[in-house]
Amino acid sequence: MQKITVVGTGYVGLVTGVCLADTGNRVRCVDLDADKIEKLRAGAPPIFEPALTDLLTANLAAGRLSFGTDSAEAVAAADVVFICVDTPPRADGSADTSRLEEAAQAVARAATGPCVIAIKSTAPVGTAAQIERMIAAHSAHRLTVVSNPEFLKEGSAVEDFQRPDRVIIGSDDAAAADRLRAIYEPFVRNKRPILLVSREAAELVKYAANSYLAMRISYINQIAELCGRLGVDVDDVRRGIGCDDRIGNEFLYPGIGYGGSCFPKDIPALCALGRAQGVDLPLLDAVHRVNVRQPLLLLEAARAYFGGRLSGRTFALWGVAFKPRTDDLREAPALRIIDGLLTEGAALCAHDPRALPNLRRAYGDKLRYADDAYDALKDADALFICTEWNEFRAPDFARLRAALRRPAIFDGRNLYAPDQVRSAGLDYFSIGRVPVRRG
Repeated sequence: MQKITVVGTGYVGLVTGVCLADTGNRVRCVDLDADKIEKLRAGAPPIFEPALTDLLTANLAAGRLSFGTDSAEAVAAADVVFICVDTPPRADGSADTSRLEEAAQAVARAATGPCVIAIKSTAPVGTAAQIERMIAAHSAHRLTVVSNPEFLKEGSAVEDFQRPDRVIIGSDDAAAADRLRAIYEPFVRNKRPILLVSREAAELVKYAANSYLAMRISYINQIAELCGRLGVDVDDVRRGIGCDDRIGNEFLYPGIGYGGSCFPKDIPALCALGRAQGVDLPLLDAVHRVNVRQPLLLLEAARAYFGGRLSGRTFALWGVAFKPRTDDLREAPALRIIDGLLTEGAALCAHDPRALPNLRRAYGDKLRYADDAYDALKDADALFICTEWNEFRAPDFARLRAALRRPAIFDGRNLYAPDQVRSAGLDYFSIGRVPVRRG
């Protein structure tokens, strides 16, 4: 059992704190947002993440997990402090580490003895070493800063933490590394590795991993656009290349692009880091540009279908979260489509199984909202699909056709087989496949 403090209760911090408490540690999570802390104390997480609520309430009841706003009190009793604050992008794409630096300084001032500070925030190469030097002036105790990047996928974050592919510990201090290794040992019974590397390597692993995955998404979207022009089904191409063991199928699904809190900011941040070092990264610049454009392709298809004008039309929209199994709207491709339709004078009614409260806070009365997917179709000219929730995969096509004024679907996630939609009498436009038209 170790005494652990987690600074920041966003996706990473909350999942980290809850999962570490579940293995018997005493965990105190702190955050400046008093309203959020009160909800967490009551067992109500401010985010949706499968399995999170059950673990939260169980560990609160067991007394292993607590929440507060006083970081000084929490840090004073800690053996290890995990810093999990955000590093938002600056105007030039580089990562803003000011909140991370402020958190580290607060930890240093509050420490009452030697302590390991593990940075889970995504930060540029050299940040951990820089912070260790910075906080030395704020404490009389030995404070060792370790880079410990996270690899959690929203929608499966608890599972990812409890059964990680790998754990990366970036440290030049053997004692600090051993302390973190002991914390993670219960999670690697599946023989997945705990990799000890330098702090700089650990920081770069995070950026490099996210950039590679984003590159695969943009790559297949570029191939999909070419397929559309050539009349080739991108699914045939995707399956053909995915059978190569060197390539595989993961992250090779065409759509309207990636979103969330990581890929959209990490690729520009890595490009900015490269520029600062005099290294041009044109491949990653292209990955980002492709993704920015991708949602617009679905708008272009709708505009062409309706004779070049969307003004005065009403559209239903299924799915607004950037991916299924989450309520997160950050950089969601659906928002680009919503903004585009509103700008062109269209009206929208949106449905999402989890993200509607967040959408309401963002758009207010600019949109209509439907708690039921089929209610969103009322008075709609056509349907946009932007998130691949399971409940959208096998709809009542006859009901869809009857509800829509123009029985057309603009599918940004390629949920349906073209022959299936054709037999249902619907016009169907997807990514990288020949459009289906009635008759």
